[in-house]
Amino acid sequence: MSDSIRADKWLWATRFFKTRGIAADVCMTGKLKRNGHPLKPASPVQVGDLLEIPFVEGPGIRKISVKGVIAKRVGAPEAQICYEDLTAPDVYEALKQWQIAKQEAAGGRPTKKDRREIDKIHGFWDDV
Repeated sequence: MSDSIRADKWLWATRFFKTRGIAADVCMTGKLKRNGHPLKPASPVQVGDLLEIPFVEGPGIRKISVKGVIAKRVGAPEAQICYEDLTAPDVYEALKQWQIAKQEAAGGRPTKKDRREIDKIHGFWDDV
């Protein structure tokens, strides 16, 4: 293992983002920060850096301490060895609540069970 690697490559290898392109896009928008300063995709990430990584799936920011540098994408257990999550639990709880609220607001197509309940309420089978 080398002592530093590109930020976008490390974020992809440690499974914070699904693709390296998404990691690079987050870096280019200035949302990814190292020790409080915006990071570009080609900026080096080293052991001991404190990164602030925004959640892709909702509001909030993870605080990550870099413990190891890897260049290739590995399985989740190996990737988790390379960082320490310093994010407060209330941030994860707020993200979870936001996702639940978003899902409820979207509504969506009813399941088969939901459809049966709706039919009972409307008296669909009474008219047949």
